[in-house]
Amino acid sequence: MKKQPKISKTYLVFLVLSILLWFLITLSKEYSTSLIVAVNYTNIPQDKIIQTTPEKEIELLVKASGFNLIKAKIGNSYIDFNVKEIRRKSNNLYYFLTKNQSNNIQKQLPSGIQLQKAVIDTLSLELGSLLSKKVPLIPSLDLSYQVGYDITKSVKIIPDSVLISGPKTQIDKVNKIDLELLKRTGIKADFSEEVTIVIPQNNNGLKINTKKAIISGTVEKITEGTFQIPFKIINIPKGLEVTTLAKTVKVVFVIGLSNFNKIDENFFEVVCDYSTTLNNNLNYLIPKVTVKSNILKNYKLVPNKIDFLIQK
Repeated sequence: MKKQPKISKTYLVFLVLSILLWFLITLSKEYSTSLIVAVNYTNIPQDKIIQTTPEKEIELLVKASGFNLIKAKIGNSYIDFNVKEIRRKSNNLYYFLTKNQSNNIQKQLPSGIQLQKAVIDTLSLELGSLLSKKVPLIPSLDLSYQVGYDITKSVKIIPDSVLISGPKTQIDKVNKIDLELLKRTGIKADFSEEVTIVIPQNNNGLKINTKKAIISGTVEKITEGTFQIPFKIINIPKGLEVTTLAKTVKVVFVIGLSNFNKIDENFFEVVCDYSTTLNNNLNYLIPKVTVKSNILKNYKLVPNKIDFLIQK
């Protein structure tokens, strides 16, 4: 079996040096090529907003050494276009002529890169008027309470509304902003939960001044109470006497335990409107209760119909 000839170390060193020298000579030469750079729009007026997605990149024809081209392509190059220098075409449509932006582009290119021209001659930009308005936040709740407990006041949302900003075409479509679903079971104590705001779909430039809201509620033990409340009859025609066997109705109410001793019979007023009975051709009176407090959870009347006799 023949032995493979050994490659000398000297040969390898000369080979590596030759390749390196060739590489250096190649990179030191100048080349004309294209360079893709990101586009950034600056100094947008406060009362304006970009309505449709503009060009995010621009292709430039440039001339540079291989070294500088490698540095430019490795780096994060971008070009700022000052919106104050933009031209108006029609209504909300504006544009830059890239040939008029040559000096601006050249100044922002990395050192050693010579601009020849931009591949596209026009950069278009659609700017709309920026409007703002307040809209309410709408909660989505799935709450259940442990037996014998309930919320004693309406659920509180902080903030209860948000400021939205955007093009008029988008602002006009939005009259409320929803919150993500808050689901809890077996609640028996006060709660406070952070909930995310649901961003409307297809918002196209809509901005909301906050992303979260706090939903909270006061929860306590509840109890039931009853009172016998006298009622009065109103709107009885002249010359007519209405007599009822019952003189009171029972008010059954549910209230938070902490407020139970704060309420008495004087918090309720029960009235039967005879004109309602007459207009609807009924043979009974319908008692209606007026509650002089907002601390009750709910209430009902027993009975909810009252028989009567007429004496002329």
